[in-house]
Amino acid sequence: MTTKSSYDKNKVILLVYDGLGDRPSMNGKTPLQAANTPYMDEISEEGINGLMDVISPGIVPGSDTAHLSILGYDPYKYYPGRGVFEALGADMELDKGDVAFRANFATVDEKMKVIDRRAGRKGSKELAETLNGLEIEGIKIFLKNTTEHRCAVVMKGENLSRYVSDVDTHEAGGIVKECKPLKEGEDEKKTATITNEFVRMSYEILNEHPVNEERRRRGEPPANIILLRGAGSYEKVLSMKEKFGFSAACIAGASLYKGVAKYIGMDVIPVEGATGKADTNLNNKAETALHALEKHDFVFVHVKGTDNNGHDGDFEGKKEMISRIDKELVARIKDADAYIAITADHSTPVSIKRHSSDPVPVVIKGEGVRKDEVNKFDEVSVASGALGRIRGIDLVPILSDFMGYYTMYGT
Repeated sequence: MTTKSSYDKNKVILLVYDGLGDRPSMNGKTPLQAANTPYMDEISEEGINGLMDVISPGIVPGSDTAHLSILGYDPYKYYPGRGVFEALGADMELDKGDVAFRANFATVDEKMKVIDRRAGRKGSKELAETLNGLEIEGIKIFLKNTTEHRCAVVMKGENLSRYVSDVDTHEAGGIVKECKPLKEGEDEKKTATITNEFVRMSYEILNEHPVNEERRRRGEPPANIILLRGAGSYEKVLSMKEKFGFSAACIAGASLYKGVAKYIGMDVIPVEGATGKADTNLNNKAETALHALEKHDFVFVHVKGTDNNGHDGDFEGKKEMISRIDKELVARIKDADAYIAITADHSTPVSIKRHSSDPVPVVIKGEGVRKDEVNKFDEVSVASGALGRIRGIDLVPILSDFMGYYTMYGT
């Protein structure tokens, strides 16, 4: 049960930079260490710093489970499958019993060998619409293109199950996988069969589509198949208001993060120019966050571009994105009448181009924090901070106490 203290309540802006953490790779530095970040450094100097194992030490976080943890929900208890978040974030309707998938437009050859899992990071609303509403064995299938190559897929009908395997190869060069049941049951068999048929039909319909013929003429990879993964099914959970006692809002461009926010009852605030890509409008995100504080106690702001650079192995791009965030976002919110917390959902080192288990930096600035000697916000400097090494699941309870909402254990 949430107990409120007698003193005035405080507010929080939580900034999460996707994939921010890294390993030294250029002149012995990480992109964060190499970036120009005077405003983040100022917050570190005025705040309490530490490292955060988003799930736990040695566990590589997915972006979905990571955000559940950071926002105060144990992913081992509350994770419904990635597809649920993608569908909710895409404003698709979900009912109990529906199965949702995360999906990509991809490029394959005639032998179903994956040439590019992301089809050049370019999707198509027109291609998505040609597949939207297909029906297979009485199951209606809805598809929506969200950001770049990313899509969400929802299957509606009787006797479906989330316990089926991915079709996605997760790397180029492999053959498209067959979806298989992960449990021995008729529902699982049925869902796997329908998934395989949908993937086959997607190639049949998309491969010769005029949009892809034009892409080929321009020398671009065709988006000629849909690869599904991360099946999930929806279940209602306690909202942040019910769980922690305060109202919460989300500011994000990509559908996944909006979906996580909707799943836990946060208000998702639209932002003009928020794309979930490197061209996202950070100034508008900053202004929206400040306005959101007028009606919300807790404002979560997500930035995606840093993660994309990590996956692409682009050190300079990641460094420049971090510098942009500092100049265009942090500079404008650092003096807000609220606690400011900055962290990441996971590390995406450019040297390995994937998520890693490396802990991420975290800082909290605001009245009453135990200011330490750290004056630089990066993966190494914060390790000596007074916050120590925490888990992702610890962050919101820590912030809740600073805000004036807390849970007392015992009397």
